[in-house]
Amino acid sequence: MTVGTFESNLAGEGLRIGIVQARFNADVGHGLLSSCLAELKRLGVADEDILHITVPGALEVPLALQKMAETQQFDALVALGAVIRGETYHFELVANESGAGITRIGLDYGIPVANAILTTENDEQAEARMAEKGLDAARVAVEMSNLLFALEELQAEEE
Repeated sequence: MTVGTFESNLAGEGLRIGIVQARFNADVGHGLLSSCLAELKRLGVADEDILHITVPGALEVPLALQKMAETQQFDALVALGAVIRGETYHFELVANESGAGITRIGLDYGIPVANAILTTENDEQAEARMAEKGLDAARVAVEMSNLLFALEELQAEEE
């Protein structure tokens, strides 16, 4: 194997992206979705190559991602939502379990999953971060899809 480098590739043409959005904290979710979709379009992902679904909350996101991954119709997945701290331990439970589930989908299915479920102390923090995090999720989905394709090609060449 030759020592080399893979450059970041943000070309989204031809990529199929699945998005799962939690409806809880809807205003933040809509802000995340809006910036994610705008960036996907800017990167060249066609509208017809994006499937957007919604689920009740962050704990339901991993199951929907899993079902999407099982179809093998997507090059990357995106998780959108917000978990905002309240007065009980529920915040930690939801934040930790949804995050762990999202990570597991990527590892179990070998598909990039951009986790843009915000975990913040209050509404103001979530609103301040939603546009940038939605944009970041789109970029992660496209870049990681292209990286996996390049690594698969490298593996095929080595065989």
